[in-house]
Amino acid sequence: MIDDAPAAPPVRDWPAQHLDGMDFDPVLGELMDAGPVHRIKLPHGEGWAWLVTRYEDVRMVTNDARFVRGPVTERQITRLAPHFKPKPGSLAFADGADHHRLRRIVAPAFTAAGVERVRVKAQPMLDGLMDALVDEGPPADLVARVLAPFPVAVVCEAMGVPPADRAQLTQWTDRIVFPSADPRATGQVKEQLYAWLAEAIRMRQDSEGEDILSLLGAAVARGELTAEEAAGVAGPLQIGGEAVTNNTGQMLYLLMTRPALLARLAADPSLRPQALDELLRYIPHRSAVGLARIATEDLDLRGHRIRAGEPVYVSYLAANRDPDVFPAPEEIDFDRSPNPHISFGFGTHYCTGGLLARLQIDLLMNAVLDRLPGLHLAVAQEEVTWRRNALIRGPEALPVAWRA
Repeated sequence: MIDDAPAAPPVRDWPAQHLDGMDFDPVLGELMDAGPVHRIKLPHGEGWAWLVTRYEDVRMVTNDARFVRGPVTERQITRLAPHFKPKPGSLAFADGADHHRLRRIVAPAFTAAGVERVRVKAQPMLDGLMDALVDEGPPADLVARVLAPFPVAVVCEAMGVPPADRAQLTQWTDRIVFPSADPRATGQVKEQLYAWLAEAIRMRQDSEGEDILSLLGAAVARGELTAEEAAGVAGPLQIGGEAVTNNTGQMLYLLMTRPALLARLAADPSLRPQALDELLRYIPHRSAVGLARIATEDLDLRGHRIRAGEPVYVSYLAANRDPDVFPAPEEIDFDRSPNPHISFGFGTHYCTGGLLARLQIDLLMNAVLDRLPGLHLAVAQEEVTWRRNALIRGPEALPVAWRA
């Protein structure tokens, strides 16, 4: 490497943004326009971190063994979330052989066959929610009636959570995803959730079931992971359903505020798979950035020297709007092909539940488009309320009406 590397760019403050609708984060937009690599400081944690925005570079960082997640758990790296206390066993912070070991245990639940087993039970759940919605008639809050309860029910089904316990786990999940300003309160709820999961896993160590809790319980019994690791794997998977609620909420809001796009999808079901890929590429589905990685050695990236031990963030939102990969990236083009978006991540930490999430998105969007003719917002679009202090962006409520 060259010894006379250029001076590092200035550190840019990136405060928490309270954004509505499809508004793209203005700080991220400015950084994308200014260049491919930056240094940023987020609202919480300590110090600064690198930010990578170009598609090619994001894929490189997320798939390069020189960038690891494990050391992040030992430091208070600058971050968006106010609280940070990862559990042992979390797939998000495992690297190399450990990551492979943990992911392999739950992998059967997320294969095409595993997801199909869930779909068989998920469709009747969704049909029941839609039947009740249609029978009662408009107007209705689509989030409260369908978009929130369905993903929770599907995740609980995949996890193996008994129906009697689902309301309690849903309550805990909501309080974790939308954390209290008091870290003690949020921490207490997280401990309650993980204690429930640990006990459920312990009770299933003799199980031959195909649900996630049973797979983890059997693996603990075989000595393939510890009980603490098993709970650490289960927790983020249980919490993950919230992303589907918010993503589909954004998609439907976007379609209802662009009636020509909505009409096209309602009229042509064959277009929907590629259209949903385009919506996944386009929607600003999260706030700021996700989880950092740590460089394990010095390296040069786009003319900047990244030193061993320095934290690096990638932006999937920025990568999905890289004009070198997606011509006219600010346009929604249902005919875009190819569309190699990375909305579910890339590389080693590609979303474990990506197939399950896509199944839920497909089922939800098809159900709403097919069963609610003439779908439109029941309020002015500026009256739609959006979630605050949430890592995953989405409408808090989505009042809609349709032709009954």
